[in-house]
Parts: sequence; structure tokens; C-alpha cells
Amino acid sequence: MPQSQAKNPSLIAAIDLGSNSFHMVVAKAQNGEIRILERLGEKVQLAAGIDEDRKLNEESMQRGLDCLKRFAQLINGMPLGAVRIVGTNALREARNRNEFIVRAEEILGHTVEVISGREEARLIYLGVSHTLADTPGKRLVADIGGGSTEFVIGQRFEPLLRESLQMGCVSYTQRYFRDGKITPARYAQAYTAARLEIMSIEHALHRLGWDEAIGSSGTIRAIGLALKAGGHGNGEVNAEGLAWLKRKLFKLGEVEKIDFEGIKPDRRTIFPAGLAILEAIFDSLELQRMDHCDGALREGVLYDLLGRHHHEDVRERTLSSLMDRYHVDREQAARVERKALRAFDQVAKAWDLKDGVWRELLSWAAKVHEVGLDIAHYHFHKHGAYLIEHSDLAGFSREDQQMLALLVRGHRRNIPKDKFADFGEDGIKLIRLCVLLRFAILYHHIRGDQQASQVKLRADGDHLEVIFPEGWLEQNPLTQADFEQEAQWLTRVGIVLTVS
Repeated sequence: MPQSQAKNPSLIAAIDLGSNSFHMVVAKAQNGEIRILERLGEKVQLAAGIDEDRKLNEESMQRGLDCLKRFAQLINGMPLGAVRIVGTNALREARNRNEFIVRAEEILGHTVEVISGREEARLIYLGVSHTLADTPGKRLVADIGGGSTEFVIGQRFEPLLRESLQMGCVSYTQRYFRDGKITPARYAQAYTAARLEIMSIEHALHRLGWDEAIGSSGTIRAIGLALKAGGHGNGEVNAEGLAWLKRKLFKLGEVEKIDFEGIKPDRRTIFPAGLAILEAIFDSLELQRMDHCDGALREGVLYDLLGRHHHEDVRERTLSSLMDRYHVDREQAARVERKALRAFDQVAKAWDLKDGVWRELLSWAAKVHEVGLDIAHYHFHKHGAYLIEHSDLAGFSREDQQMLALLVRGHRRNIPKDKFADFGEDGIKLIRLCVLLRFAILYHHIRGDQQASQVKLRADGDHLEVIFPEGWLEQNPLTQADFEQEAQWLTRVGIVLTVS
């Protein structure tokens, strides 16, 4: 389930379940600023454990879980909402990710979110922009991960373009350097594959333009250190240095012989693949220099978490933008939201919806339940669900979007009970939220402010009673007919609705 927010916690933590390494940062939040107290990172290479059927093997899962047991000690006792855990490409790709996630959540005591590639890019940029000096020019940020590489162009603290490509130092190592041999032919294959990936976005990047290029991953940092050790710069990456480093690797011929100052032994195996990807980035984007930044995904997660606690939630901006894009009737959405939340407050305890996250989810669904009308009125609830599930929604995890899409899908006509069942125990709560959303929409079927403000709701298990002021339904026969029809729809999901 989505995670509720602790109220302004002083300690916050972020855990990045990357395809190559797992990282954690613990920080103190004070006056809108973050002070890092602890950093931990371990090489797990989760992506290396994905087989041909796109399933994580037990060995790779156990490496990750063992790492999380050590991380868990540092966040033990921290309240829900003070810790955010995000999974990236390896968990996006793994078909059995839920098996790993359930075990990870048992160890950590907090929700694990799998985020999209573009959401990962947004958070990376957030981390970089808060780490570097605030300058007016545009920045190109590249982050080479274990299974994917993210690109962002942004200005100050605002990302303008976000992309994620399926190329990473672990996945490319598995594909091109599995036995540890480094040859010009294999390197050329990796380089060419990366160039082909970048072709899909290079025009958009060039069109927007940038003033400086920043690399935020461990791969780019390691390459910069190798160049510095060889007398090519002071830690930055440059085109001339990349050519020199490539020749050096060809002479060595094997990853075990890589011994550059500052390069950890556990990074040797993925070094050639990372270099091939970075050279492809330089050539595709015609770069001459790229500087490294220590801030990355985990720092971005911290700042995003801080924003949520200080009423600067990017998710609210995202939904507002979605409403504008699909010309949502904001007055109607606000009416439905108010009525849905009033209904929620009356039955939350009886329906075990006490956690504030469910109220937030209902609020979101009420805001965007009509986005599908901009496509067509026929089946607009289905159109809306598709748009929400498949749009790039900044700030939302995949599960957030799936839950939100399901509420929109179920807000009228038949409720797809089987799809709610996919969420396990949370499925019952989601059905109950859907019922409350449908109540608010039916109440405001006639667009405008209704007079029966004192409608009462009582819930007990699978029973919901809606009590209107005496005589009101007789004066509003359309509403009465709507609720009589609604009672029939709800029986299909085991809810008994009585209206009086």
C-alpha cells in the first residue's frame, strides 16, 4: 500500500534499490534543509540475477535481502513516512519482483516503491540540483545505472526533459563482457548498442540544449578517477581521456587486470561496459567534458520527501497539470472531492481506513476521475484509467498509479472486482474507497451544489447505509433512481447499500 506521512519528522531516510548497488542515506531535516548523517552502500548486482525469463534468481535476491538486514538497523524505530524506499530498473524488469518486495518490506518495516524510469530521472535531477550551486544555465545530467541510464535536462531546480534508456553497466557486462575478456570487437558491440539506444532521444536533447554536462553515477565517478590517475584531468571526464582509457583497457585485455587508483575491485567487472556507454553518450551528444556530482537518486528522494512534509508535494502539481491537459471541470472535481472526503471521514474507522494515505488516494481519484471525458464520453472511465496508468506522472510510484487508475476505472458502472483482488488485502480497502467515490459522484450527478449537506453515512462490514434528510429523495427522483441502480452494481462486489 502507499505509505502515509509522519508529521515533520526530524530524521528522514532514503534507500535506493539499484540494479548494481543498494544505497541508503539518513539525514536530519531542519528548516527546510537536509544534513546527511549517515551513508551506506553495498554492491548487490541485482540485475545480474535476472534470467532469460526475466525473473530474479534466489541468489541475487538473497544478496539484496542480506544487505537490507544491515540497512534495517539504522532505520529501526523511524516512523512510517519518514523513510522512502525506491526500486529502479532491476525491479521494474523482474517479473517476480513482488516476491522480493514482500521479503524486503518484512525486513525494513516500510513500503518499497518501484518507480518508473522517468520518475527515477526526476529524482536524480532533484538530488543533483540541490547538491550543486544554483546557476541560471541549463544542465544535462546523465546517470549510468546497473540496468538503465537516465538523462535529464533541467534549469535550476526544474527538470525540463526526462528520459530513461535500457542500457546499464551490469546488463551490458552480462551481454558483452560476461567472461571478463576485453576485446575491441566486444567493446564495439557494447558501444554500438548504446549509440542505437541514444538515437531515440538525442534529437530532443539537442533541440533543448544545455550549458554544462553533469554525471551523477558511480560509474562516471570511477571513470573520472581513472582518468585523473592517468594524468587526464582532475576527476572530470573529457573526450580525449575516454579515448586514452579505451586504448588502455584493450591493452589490459581482462577486467581482473584493471588496477586504476581509486577504482574499487568490485567495480572492475562492470568498468568496460560503463566506459562503452559513456563514450557513446559523449559521441552521440557531442560532449567534450562532463563533471561529476555526488548528489543522485537517494538525495533526490530525501528532498522529495522533505517537500511532501512541507506542503510542496510534486504529486499535487502533477495532478493539476493532468487536469489542465485533459480539460477537467475543476468545479465539479472539487465538489466531488469535498463530498467524498466528508463521506470518508464518517466511515474511516468502521471500514479500517484510518491511515491518512487512503484519504489522500481518494482525494486524488476525485480530482482526476473525469480525465477520460476529453477522449470520449463512451467508456470514459476506461479511457481515464488507461491515461492515468500509462502517463508519466511525476512523484507517483507504479503502485500509486495502478491504484489511482483502478479507482477511476471503477467509478461508474461495473466494478472490476478481479482487478481489485490483485492488490491482496489492500484490495478490500480500495473497493471501499471506490464505493465512497461513486457515492460522491452520484450525489453530484446534477452538476452544481446540492442542498442536502447533512447526508449521513454508516458502515458496518460489507454494509453501507446512506441517510438523506427526510423527504429529500422524494424531491430529487433522479438521485433516488441513481442510488437504487447503484445498490444493484454494488452487490456484485459484496457491498450491501441501503438508502433512506
